[in-house]
Amino acid sequence: MRSLAISATGMLAQQLNVETISNNIANSQTTAFKRQRAEFSDLLYQNLRRIGSTSSDAGTIVPSGIQVGAGVRPAAIYRINEQGNITVTDNKLDLAINGPGYFQVLLPSGETAYTRSGAFQLSAEGTVVTSDGYQLQPGITVPNNTVDISISPTGLVQAKLDNQVTPSDVGQIDLAIFPNDAGLEAIGNNLFLQTPASGTASTAAPQQPGYGKLMQGALETSNVNIVQEITTLISAQRAYEMNSKVIKTTDEMMQTVAQLR
Repeated sequence: MRSLAISATGMLAQQLNVETISNNIANSQTTAFKRQRAEFSDLLYQNLRRIGSTSSDAGTIVPSGIQVGAGVRPAAIYRINEQGNITVTDNKLDLAINGPGYFQVLLPSGETAYTRSGAFQLSAEGTVVTSDGYQLQPGITVPNNTVDISISPTGLVQAKLDNQVTPSDVGQIDLAIFPNDAGLEAIGNNLFLQTPASGTASTAAPQQPGYGKLMQGALETSNVNIVQEITTLISAQRAYEMNSKVIKTTDEMMQTVAQLR
C-alpha cells in the first residue's frame, strides 16, 4: 500500500521542519540571527489514468484522470532576512546595521566572510576584530593612547587621543550587499560566505543608496518570534502525528486483508 511510503515521507519532512524550528528557538538570543523556514514540494505522481487521454473512439477526453502522489520532500530551508530589533548596549565597539548590509571579516584562510553581528572588540595590537579574533575589513587599528572612539552612521571611525582636542580619522567601515541574501552560505559563528546563488558582493559606505546605516553602542537582536515559532512547532507536531496515524491505520488495514479466509 502506497500510504505507508507516503506517510513515511511526511514524517521525515515534519522532522526536518521541527529541527528548523528548534534551531530558530535555540538562536532566539543570538546577535543578528535570521530565522529560517523549511519549504517542501510534492513528489512525482503515478498516472493510473492520464489526464487528457481519449476515453472512446468518438474522441471524448478524460477531464481529470487519476494521479496518485508519492509523498513530500524538502525543497529548501529559506532564511528570512528581515530587520531585527535594535538594543542599546553603550559599548563603543558594538555596531548595529539599520537596513541592508553586512560587515566584512577576514578569515584565517584568507577568505572574506560576512556578518550582521557587530559585537566587535580590540585585539592586543589595537585592531578591530570579532569575538573570535577575525579582523574587520577594511582593517582598522586604534592607537594605544585612545581615550574615546566615535563611529558615525556613515562608517567613519575617529579616535580621540590623550591630550588631543580634535579626533583623528583612523578608518572607514564599508558594508557589503548581495543580490540574493538568502543564497549566502552559513558557516556558523554568525558568519556567511558568498556563493554563486548569492551573487557577487557590492561594497560601499553605509547610508549610500541601498545600504543601511550604522548605530554605535547598539546591537541587532535575533528576528525570531518565539510565539510564532511555538505555534509553528505545534502545527508540525500535529502533522507528524497525523502521518503516524496514517501508517498505523494502513497497518491495521493490511492485517485485515491478511486475515481473510
